[in-house]
Amino acid sequence: MSNYTAPIEDMSFVLKEVVEIEKLCSETGLDSSTVDILDAVLDAAGKLAKEEIEPINKSGDSEGLKIDDSGKVTTATGFKEAYQHFVEGGWGSLQFSPNYGGQGVPFVVAASVQEMWHSSNLSWGLCPLLTQGAVEAISLNASEGLKQRYLPKLISGEWSGTMNLTEGDAGTDVGSLKTRATPNGDHYLIRGQKIYITWGEHDMAENIIHLVLARLPDAPAGIKGVSLFLVPKILVSHDGTLGKPNDLKALSIEHKIGIHACPTCVMSYGEESGAIGYLVGEENRGIQCMFTMMNNARITVGLQGVSVSERAYQQALSFCNERVQGIAPGFKDPGPIIRHPDVLRMLANMKSITQASRALTYVACAEVDYSLSNLPLKNLEKHKRRLSLLTPVVKGWCTETAQEVASVSLQCHGGMGYVEETGIAQIFRDARILPIYEGTNGIQAMDLVGRKIISDDGLGVKELISEMQECSTNPSIVEMLSASQLGRFIKSLDDLETTVSIILENSDDKEFTGKIAFDTLMMIGTISASWQMLSSLDKAKNAFNKGSASSEFFEDKTETVRHFLDFILPRYLSNFVTISASSE
Repeated sequence: MSNYTAPIEDMSFVLKEVVEIEKLCSETGLDSSTVDILDAVLDAAGKLAKEEIEPINKSGDSEGLKIDDSGKVTTATGFKEAYQHFVEGGWGSLQFSPNYGGQGVPFVVAASVQEMWHSSNLSWGLCPLLTQGAVEAISLNASEGLKQRYLPKLISGEWSGTMNLTEGDAGTDVGSLKTRATPNGDHYLIRGQKIYITWGEHDMAENIIHLVLARLPDAPAGIKGVSLFLVPKILVSHDGTLGKPNDLKALSIEHKIGIHACPTCVMSYGEESGAIGYLVGEENRGIQCMFTMMNNARITVGLQGVSVSERAYQQALSFCNERVQGIAPGFKDPGPIIRHPDVLRMLANMKSITQASRALTYVACAEVDYSLSNLPLKNLEKHKRRLSLLTPVVKGWCTETAQEVASVSLQCHGGMGYVEETGIAQIFRDARILPIYEGTNGIQAMDLVGRKIISDDGLGVKELISEMQECSTNPSIVEMLSASQLGRFIKSLDDLETTVSIILENSDDKEFTGKIAFDTLMMIGTISASWQMLSSLDKAKNAFNKGSASSEFFEDKTETVRHFLDFILPRYLSNFVTISASSE
C-alpha cells in the first residue's frame, strides 16, 4: 500500500492560474495575503494529511467503532489525537468570518485543503465537513445570539456539527418527516428519531451541535411545514460554558460497506423530557435554511470524488511501477507492468479524469466565494447562476467518475486489488457512498434539468456554452491542439446546444425529462471538464512562459489534456445519442 502525498504542484497551479486566486481575492474583498501564504498553507496541510491522518486510515477501517449501552461512541485508535492536532492548527477555521474566530480565507482555498483530508482518510474527513456545513447554516440563518454562543467553538473545531434530515419514512421526501418540535418558553422541545446521521456521536469534540429538521404543532403539511432547530448534545449557557447533557442519544451505529471509521448514527431526540432546541431562521422555512448547508456540502462531496480519484490513482501508479509481470511490447525482458500499453491507458485515464475533476471542482468552489461577495448585482446574479448550475454537475460527475477511477485502480492491481492487503479495496468500498449521500446523483440530475435548465429557460447553461465557445477560439489553445481534438470539443458544444433545445421543447413532459436527466448531467459534466482542461492547457503555457511552471509540468499537463480530449471527451456521445433517441 502506497502512502498518500498531496499533489501540491497541481493544486497550487489550479488555484493560482486556473481559478486566478489573486484576482478572486481582489474582486471579492477577501484577504489578499492568502496569495502570499498559499504554498505554505498547502505544504503544512499536506504534511498533516500524510503524517497523521493517512496513517490511521487503514487501521481505522479495520478497527471500526464502539458504542456502549448509553450511546457513547468511541472512535478508532488515533482519530481523536489527529483531530486535536487539526484543531490546534486552526484548520477548521480557514474560510470563516474573523468576527467569530475564522481566518477569512477564500472557500476555494479551504476546499483544496479539504481535498487532502478526504484523500488521506475519507472517514475522518467527514467530521470537519459536517461541521463546516453547520457553521454555514448558522452563519446565514440564525439569530445573533445563537451565532455568538455557538459559532466560535464550531469554527475552532472544539465542537463539531451534524445535519439531521433523514428518517425511516422520510429520505428524499423530507416533507414527510415526523420529528416534532413543541414551543417551551425561549426554546423548543424536540422529539423524534433520525437515521444516517454522519458523525452524530463521537469522542473527538467536547460538544456536538445537531441541526435538526422538525415540524411545529400547527405547521402546514409537507415540505412547507418544516423548521430547522439547533440541538446541542450538551447544553450551553449564555456565557458559552457547558451545562448538563441534553435529552438525546445515539441508539446505534450502522454497519456499512465502507467508511467504517465514520459513525453513521441512529439518533433519538426527546425520549424523556424532550431535547432542548433553538429555532434557526423562521418557522416553517427549515428547508431553505438547510439548503444553505446542503448546497455547499454537495460541492464538497464532489470534492471528495476528486480526493478518491487522486488517492486511487496514486495507489495504482505505485503498484504498477513495482509489480513485475510479463514482457511488454518493445522490451526484451520482464519488467514493471507500467510498461504495458493497456496499463498505461488505464493510468492515463485515471490521471486525466482526476485533474479535470479537480479543475472543475475548484472553479465551482470559487463561485461560492464570488456568490457571497458584494459584487455589482448583475455580476453577482451571474455568479450565483453559475454556482447553481455547477453544483449538481460537480457532485454528480466527479463522484461517478471517482467510482470508475477507484474501480480501474483496483483492476490495475489484478488479484491483489481484490484482497484487503493492498488498501485499494478500502478505497473502492469507501468511494461507493459518494453518489448516494447529500442527494443521490439521480436527484442531482433532476435538479439540474428541472431547476437549473428548465426553470430559467436555459439561461445559465447557455451562458456556460457561450463561455466554452470563446475558450475554443483562443489562439493559444488552437495552436496546441490537433484539428481533431479541437473539432471534437467544438462538436460537443453544438450537441450540448441541441440537448438544451430538446429539454426546453419537452419541458412539460416530466417523465421524459426525468428519464434523460442523468445522461444530461454526465454529458454536461464531461464537456465542462473538457473545458477546464482546455483552460488548464492555456494557463499552463502562460505559467511556463512567465517562469512560474517548469517545462516538465507544462509538457505533462499538455499530454494529460490531449489524452482527456481523445479518450474521455468522446464519452459524451453516448449520452447525446441516448437523449436524442429518447426524444424521437
